[in-house]
Amino acid sequence: MQILRGDVFLVDFNPSKAADSQIVGSEMLKQRPAVVLSGNAINRVRRTVIVVPLSTAPSPVEIFAVPVPSAGLLSVAVCDQVTAVNKATRLVKKLGTLSKVDLKAVEAGLKDALDLI
Repeated sequence: MQILRGDVFLVDFNPSKAADSQIVGSEMLKQRPAVVLSGNAINRVRRTVIVVPLSTAPSPVEIFAVPVPSAGLLSVAVCDQVTAVNKATRLVKKLGTLSKVDLKAVEAGLKDALDLI
């Protein structure tokens, strides 16, 4: 399966089923859409991809919740929840691709969240 930067996948964020696994803090859980932000070269050769989870909000209130209407009318990218996920076990199915404008907005939100500006 080809995975490209900007693709939106349904991702299984549920914690490991291991006996010693615990839910900690405010991490995203359950299956939800996420946008792939890792570069295409990384996506081809690594077993993981870097994603930003998507959520829905009538109006984005969190500082790092970036509206991404190309993923759905009320969709926001939760940029402070960026994470790497295993392609084989966490990516459920491809849902679509963000528009170039929305991808740029997520990039800016990620830069803010990581204080890269």
